[in-house]
Amino acid sequence: MVNERHNKPDYMDATVERQVASIVIVGGGTAGWLAAATIAARADPAAPAPLSVTLVESPDVPTIGVGEGTWPTIRRTLSRIGIPEAEFLAACDASFKQGSRFDGWRTGAPDDSYLHPFTAPIDADARGLVAAWAASDEPRFAAAVTPQARACALDLAPRQRAMPDYAGALNYAYHLDAVKLAALLQRHATRRLGVAHVRDHVVGVDRCENGDIAAVRCRDHGAIAGDLFIDCTGHAALLIGGAFDVPFIDRGHELFNDRALAVQVPVAPDSAIGATTNATAHDAGWIWDIGLPTRRGVGCVYASAFLSDDEAAASLRAYLARTAPGADLEALAPRRLAFRSGHRARFWERNCLALGLSAGFLEPLEASAIVTIELGLDALLDNFPATRASMAAHARRYNDLFRYRWDRIVDFLKLHYVLSERDQPYWRANRAPASIPDRLAELLAIWRHQPPSAQDFAAVNEIFPAASYQYVLYGMGMAPPPPGPVRIDGHDAAATSIRQITQRARALAASLPTNRAYLDALRAERPHGIVA
Repeated sequence: MVNERHNKPDYMDATVERQVASIVIVGGGTAGWLAAATIAARADPAAPAPLSVTLVESPDVPTIGVGEGTWPTIRRTLSRIGIPEAEFLAACDASFKQGSRFDGWRTGAPDDSYLHPFTAPIDADARGLVAAWAASDEPRFAAAVTPQARACALDLAPRQRAMPDYAGALNYAYHLDAVKLAALLQRHATRRLGVAHVRDHVVGVDRCENGDIAAVRCRDHGAIAGDLFIDCTGHAALLIGGAFDVPFIDRGHELFNDRALAVQVPVAPDSAIGATTNATAHDAGWIWDIGLPTRRGVGCVYASAFLSDDEAAASLRAYLARTAPGADLEALAPRRLAFRSGHRARFWERNCLALGLSAGFLEPLEASAIVTIELGLDALLDNFPATRASMAAHARRYNDLFRYRWDRIVDFLKLHYVLSERDQPYWRANRAPASIPDRLAELLAIWRHQPPSAQDFAAVNEIFPAASYQYVLYGMGMAPPPPGPVRIDGHDAAATSIRQITQRARALAASLPTNRAYLDALRAERPHGIVA
């Protein structure tokens, strides 16, 4: 339809107030297809103006996939989308993740290791909990306060086969093949949820008179109009960075790593499948190790200001020689990735929302990438703008919330570095006060006298709650706070619960299968993995 007054298509007329009913997602991959499936699954078909979802994906841009770790929120997301857990596990070559293990981060000594599990510590006042742990016979904080530490050490699955989908005896997420996840989400979104898929190159943007995006213009399909556009074009950020020129805030002065070498290592069919992402520190960064049923994803993360590409490759080869002695190292060709840690100054600009790499990226420590997409979609759908007139208010609230969240992720990642006692230049630089965010520095001063608690993290749906900070803080060797002038409540109850942890851990060890046993049985039942 053409608007006679402006001699322009109606969708370009900023004076037309309409309901937000047409969502156009630009870009595929994990971010794009997760957005498409989540929005379509939660859309109400009986609404006066039902939502339509169209995803435009360039046929020539590959999915960036180096092996992904997730956060426990992914279970709720997949359940809402309507993908059965067994189908997901089989189709994505996925395995269970119950936390992260950090080796060598404090001193680099052979026994330098701690765990950040997903199951929270026993329910107790933070001061009482830490005091009870300090008085116990268990020197490792995670092993004292949750039975998940033992399950991780034994490579156990967090659930039994008879449990309902996405339920477990312990809190868990997944390791997965990111390329296969995007493919599964695409099939599910287009075949079961009604998402329209356009394979074409976006070559331009049509704008409304008020500056909104009216349509993305494609090489073969012409203009694809929408009311709300979601930028999932990765580092290119075609809409949020290209069309709207929203600045990128570099956080490299706090998080130094800017390179990674990634490789996939085949594993024997009967090999153990680890229950954690293993992060092993080296002279100028760390190495991730993610176990899947058919391979391990291994990558060397490093700061180019402190380590050359050749030195990083040597660190990766040395690690593989120790941990994969039967692998043909000459046949493994690492893929080099360059990145900047940072994020957009704003994530929602006019009628464009950025998700995934378009919104930002921080080094892959603690698997924050996918959870920011999930939380972004939750924030959008829980407070969905009914009309364009209300969008500005929603955008302001969204931007405030997600600037807070990105700042907290930076704080938490930096925490892993600032307590290290390693003496290489990279680690000394990470402890320099100028590189430590102000809020984190203030909290570290407070935590010398009291443990991290909910009072320190008051926002709804904190990505990393106080328990996560406790696991890292005491895993890295910070001493428990000394007694203060205020009485500690709950010490006796916490001490009793800690004594029961060992019994609970033994019971789980006796009842839970190993990851390998669980996933092999699943693959035997679903040999092709994919459901049409």
